[in-house]
Amino acid sequence: SPAEVHVLFEGYIGEHTACTVALIRDGEAAIVWDPGMVPLQGIILEPLGRHGVEPQAVTDVILSHHHPDHTMNVGLFPNARVHDHWAWYRGDLWVTRPAEGFEVSPSVRLLETPGHTPQCITTVAGTREGAGALTHLWWTSEGPPEDPYATDPPALHDGRERVLQIADLIVPGHGAMFPPTDATPR
Repeated sequence: SPAEVHVLFEGYIGEHTACTVALIRDGEAAIVWDPGMVPLQGIILEPLGRHGVEPQAVTDVILSHHHPDHTMNVGLFPNARVHDHWAWYRGDLWVTRPAEGFEVSPSVRLLETPGHTPQCITTVAGTREGAGALTHLWWTSEGPPEDPYATDPPALHDGRERVLQIADLIVPGHGAMFPPTDATPR
């Protein structure tokens, strides 16, 4: 059966910064995406519990990149494999692998999408509604059109084009999920 994507917390940018945090359910897999900076840890844990998932039952955590606003609360999930751009980790185990094409679960795979940082990855989840892309290629539905912190703007724009070819829904790094349109920054 297809995966389900649930936004646990919608992030924001401004005087305070918080990242968007999501739960992906895919069969036996309970995957948390970007458990980073939020006002209180309960903002992640309470909606997770409403979805019937305890922190110890999270099977995987995916980090879109290594900025603290996207990694701050990774330790909430002691049994999870933690995925980044070049490996997955659990306990004292480090398994090196490329992110590109890695299948986290039957309906969830990773894409290498550098630009914001050289190590950025996008998570693609096959859902009933189509392909959901959880990514920091966009901060919000409005972009920004040019990421002021991008280490490689041309790569970021290439990644956006790649994701827009497959995504029916985008979960951005700091805002509400949105369907891509012709107005979505490329």
